[in-house]
Amino acid sequence: MFSKTCEYAIRAMIFIAQKSKDGNKVGIKEIAKGIDSPEHFIAKILQDLGRRGLLQSAKGPNGGFYLNEETLQCSLADIVKVVDGDKLFTGCGLGLKQCSETHPCPIHHDFKSVRKKLQTMLENARIGEFTEKLELSLTFLKR
Repeated sequence: MFSKTCEYAIRAMIFIAQKSKDGNKVGIKEIAKGIDSPEHFIAKILQDLGRRGLLQSAKGPNGGFYLNEETLQCSLADIVKVVDGDKLFTGCGLGLKQCSETHPCPIHHDFKSVRKKLQTMLENARIGEFTEKLELSLTFLKR
């Protein structure tokens, strides 16, 4: 459903939210290990998310990535839109270019309702909401 880049972006943002909630900054090595991703790949993803204003970073010996009160309110939909665009929320379930209300594909009407439910769920899911369940080991971010 999401691209590999988007999956890593979401996992990294949740991991950073958990680790930076007490004002700490998290380095690339710790993030990559914590979400089971390649360092160079996650570094590029996080640089892009930082440029787009979805997270903060600080350079230097005590530097790293972190989220503030505003970016903790970022939704999963915000991340998906930045990384993968809005095709998940607007595109055809079969990938057809001509699919529309007047020219629907075979799954158009069913997929439209599923797509809307997914969009609502992702828009309502805030990054800062996931930290408690991670700390209680009720959820996890790596295999």
